[in-house]
Amino acid sequence: MLLSLLDSLRPYTPVSPPKDLAGFAALVESAKPFIPIPSLLVVITAIWLVFRRTWLELDENALRERSALLAKGKSDLRPLVALVMCALILTMQEYYGGRTFFELHLYPVVAKWFITKATTLAKYDELLGFAWWAGTRIGGYLLPLLIWKIFFRKDSILDLGLRTKGFLDHVWIYGLFFVVVVPAMFVVSSAPDFATYYPFYKNATRSWFDFLVWEAMYFAQFFALEMFFRGFWLGALRKSFGSGAIFAMAVPYCMIHFGKPYLEAVGAIVAGIALGSLSMKTKSIYQGFLLHITIAALMDWLSLRRRHCTPLTLWASDTPSACLVDAAARDALAARIEIGVGIGFGVLVVLVVILFVRGQRRKELRLV
Repeated sequence: MLLSLLDSLRPYTPVSPPKDLAGFAALVESAKPFIPIPSLLVVITAIWLVFRRTWLELDENALRERSALLAKGKSDLRPLVALVMCALILTMQEYYGGRTFFELHLYPVVAKWFITKATTLAKYDELLGFAWWAGTRIGGYLLPLLIWKIFFRKDSILDLGLRTKGFLDHVWIYGLFFVVVVPAMFVVSSAPDFATYYPFYKNATRSWFDFLVWEAMYFAQFFALEMFFRGFWLGALRKSFGSGAIFAMAVPYCMIHFGKPYLEAVGAIVAGIALGSLSMKTKSIYQGFLLHITIAALMDWLSLRRRHCTPLTLWASDTPSACLVDAAARDALAARIEIGVGIGFGVLVVLVVILFVRGQRRKELRLV
């Protein structure tokens, strides 16, 4: 417990590259500070080519909305309410939503309640800390949806990214992003600080229970995060800011990644703009959510694979062994899982393509 607390109090510092680092990994590490500069120019240009019409439509709609309000002698109060609320939520999460706060102030209280189960509690104390972290993120990110109608009763909550209509029509964009992002993940995973940083929950390696419970919490907070940044934030600001709402959102979204590996923090700039544009185009957060959890799961999995730390047992053992001791068995199990997931993903892609094609044909028949 004390060691985990001390670890959580340490600021993140980039891992020094090993002296024996060679090949592609050494190239990535040496060029890491400069990679984002040309990369951002290329990637953001590509995003502009894909979403330029969406950005233009947003700006035109915002101009009409502002003009109509100005003609009535009014102004849109949504940016005031939304941005103050967002700033307060992010600040409270930073100071009271972390594992450090939980371990200093809440864990002692929990320990008194479950004093008869002290051994079990100690075994999962790190997981409890992350449960608090995930819970405060989920609660804070979803809070604006609960109170927004108090200020703006005529607004529909569905317009804050919850529309499902046309999901399959835009699923190809998810596929495009997936094709671009997956190779980038393999590049990023070669950096030395990647394997040491993921998964956040370090005991995810000791059992499938630990790993799956962590991933469930991780995915749930990602859904809430998408609701907050790509749903509420953009839905509240689009009438006044137009496409500018996307770029305004990308700044704090990048900042919540500070402390993570450098390339990931820079990548959050691209992700913020791309996922925000996707949300604005589809009026839905679901494609972005699916992309986000795909990336998150892949990052955790690649980290485990790099360290030969795929879990072997369902429940955590009282005397867990080091990953390298069972490296061959762990890697063999991971390979079988990857084959099964690959087949399942392939079947899912085929089904989605079939549904997409059928949907397009139905549209054509309606036009005829």
